[in-house]
Amino acid sequence: MIFHSQAPTRVDLAGGTLDIWPLYLFHENSQTVNVAIRCYARCRLTPRRDKAIQLISCDLGREERFPSLAALVKARKFRLPLLARLALAFEPENGFALETDSDSPAGAGLGGSSSLNIAICGALARFTGKRLSSEKLIEIAGNVEAQVLGVPTGEQDYYAAAYGGVQAIRLTAHGVQPARLVLDRDELAARGVLCYTGESRNSGINNWEVMKAHMDGKRAVLRHFDRIAAIAAEMGAALEQRDWSRTARLLRQEWEARKKSYPGITTARIERLVALARRNGARAARVCGAGGGGCVFFLCEPEAKQTIESALRTADARVMPFAVAERGLTVRMERQ
Repeated sequence: MIFHSQAPTRVDLAGGTLDIWPLYLFHENSQTVNVAIRCYARCRLTPRRDKAIQLISCDLGREERFPSLAALVKARKFRLPLLARLALAFEPENGFALETDSDSPAGAGLGGSSSLNIAICGALARFTGKRLSSEKLIEIAGNVEAQVLGVPTGEQDYYAAAYGGVQAIRLTAHGVQPARLVLDRDELAARGVLCYTGESRNSGINNWEVMKAHMDGKRAVLRHFDRIAAIAAEMGAALEQRDWSRTARLLRQEWEARKKSYPGITTARIERLVALARRNGARAARVCGAGGGGCVFFLCEPEAKQTIESALRTADARVMPFAVAERGLTVRMERQ
C-alpha cells in the first residue's frame, strides 16, 4: 500500500508564544486562538522491497538515502533532519521512500513545519502499524521538532494540524485542552485576507528570544504577556458571537502588545503592508507566528477584501487563499 497524508497549516489570531511550556503556567487563562486553513503539508510514503530509507523534500529540493534503519541510527548529520528524526522515532522494520511537499512558503509563519511533522507522523504510524491517538502523535511531533530546532516549541500548531477548524487551545497546569469554536467558517473567510511578505523568518529564534526575556523575569515582557493572555481569552467569545468590531479591536491590541514584547517581531516591510491595507479598508492586522517576516493576516469587511488584496499585490506581496480547513490530519491508502 502507498500511504498519503496531509495536514492543514494555521493562522493564529491571539495568544501565540504563550503555548510554549512553561510560559503559560505563569499567566491566568492562558490560551491561543487559531484557524486551520486550506494550505496543506503533504506526505507520500511508498514501501520498498529492500531495507533502504529514502527521504525526499520536493519543496526544498533535497534528498538523502540510508541503506537501512541501522545506517540511519549511526548517521551524525542529516540533510533533512525533521524527516530523519521522525523515521528514527517510529523505528520502521521495513524500507520505504518518504516524499514531502507543502503549499506554504518557507518561513511563512503558518506552522508549516509542524503541519508537515503531523502529516509524516500520521503516515509513519499507519505504515508501522502503530495505533496512536492524536494526542500521542502531537507529543511525538513536538518532541522531535524540539530536537531539530534545538529550542522549545509551542503547542498550538500541532493541534490545528491534527484537528482542523477554529480552536481555542486552553493551556493549563492539567495539560493542553483544545476546544473547537462554533462559527460560520464562510463568514470568517469572507472577512480575512492573508499575504506573504516575501521575507522568511525563523520562529525558533524569535520565540527563544522572547522566552528567555520572560524567564529572566523582565517586567515589561511579563506585563505584555499578561495582556496577550487576557486578549486571547476574550477573542474566542468575540468570534463565536460574530462580534467583528470587537474581534478587530482585540486583534489590533494583541498585535501592539506582541510588538512590545520583542523588537524583532515586526519589520519595515510588515509595517508598510499593514499601513497600505489599512488605507484600503483593513480593520486590523497581525503577523502570523513568531514574526520577523512571513505572513500577515488582515481582518476586514467583506466588501473591502478584494480592494485590499489588489493593493497588496501592487506592493509585490503574495496574496494567499484564506479558507477554513474543517478537517485536520487525514491519511489514506492506495494499492501500488
